[in-house]
Amino acid sequence: MTPSGNDVCLRLDEVRDLAYSVLNRAGCDEDNADAIADTIFKAERDGAHAHGLFRLPGYVASLKSGKVDGRARPVWERIAPSVLRVDGANGYAPLALRTLRDPLVELAESQGIAAAALIRTHHFAPLWVEVEAIAERGLAALACTAYKPAIPPAGGAKPVYGTNPLAFAWPRPGGDPMVFDQASAVMSRGDVMIAARDGRPLPEGVGIDARGRPTTDAGEVLKGAILPFGGYKGAAIALMIELLVGPLIGERTSPEAKAADLEDGGPPRGGEFILAIAPSRFGNPGGWADKAEALFKEILAQEGVRLPGDGRRARRARILKEGVTVPGDLYRTIRDLT
Repeated sequence: MTPSGNDVCLRLDEVRDLAYSVLNRAGCDEDNADAIADTIFKAERDGAHAHGLFRLPGYVASLKSGKVDGRARPVWERIAPSVLRVDGANGYAPLALRTLRDPLVELAESQGIAAAALIRTHHFAPLWVEVEAIAERGLAALACTAYKPAIPPAGGAKPVYGTNPLAFAWPRPGGDPMVFDQASAVMSRGDVMIAARDGRPLPEGVGIDARGRPTTDAGEVLKGAILPFGGYKGAAIALMIELLVGPLIGERTSPEAKAADLEDGGPPRGGEFILAIAPSRFGNPGGWADKAEALFKEILAQEGVRLPGDGRRARRARILKEGVTVPGDLYRTIRDLT
């Protein structure tokens, strides 16, 4: 983002401190405020602005409405040899994910693979944060979650699925993990919301209006639907995610989440599915990393190609030096929350 006269520049420590103070004042205890502020910090640090300070008013709105418990204490249990369940106690997801990480990694290391079901949580953050943290400990990881209806099934025009992101991370001994985090839609809903806020048109093919007509007007797309990427292929992935984070773990699908939500500006209650895999336990303990690196080398031999996640880390390096540029209107809204 190119700063304008209305923008405010913040250091990353100021971003974290601001988020923590707003959340703590709004009703989060220290542990919850710290976990959420850390997630917002990481989103801004990596240039994922749609999941950073932009989300803070929504967090606060759901705390003030009483929908979310800012003092929730997540509890985990092992419900099968390789399956954990974490009850988020109607809180926000970051503390539940922090509570889950050690037992999930330990179980995957002992069993080779471990799955986790997060229930009764409110997820409002990028998924790469959780899979990257697991991959940094030497495991491959996959995570997915749903939201309220935003994209239609293949051939339809009425939203049924959430934008339903899927994230994957692969460990690289001695280096940063390979990480991707992508919506099942052509564009994430947060990015569409930012385009609507800024009055920017969307690229053609992103969405349709409430009458099912193609449009580049972000505001009209928010009233209509964001299209799945790759047509029926993206819609099928969105459906898969609905099943993994809804029926499989006993949580709400996107239509159910919308029906039960207060529409207070924050996320609905829902679930998350996480899979952690120990590569050394799958029959190639001495060679899995070398084979992966050989594949990455083949990919990177082509000019102009980079691995998933490299662009985000490049933004991280720049933002660590330069800080974050926050739109003035958003900054004033957040300051008013304190």
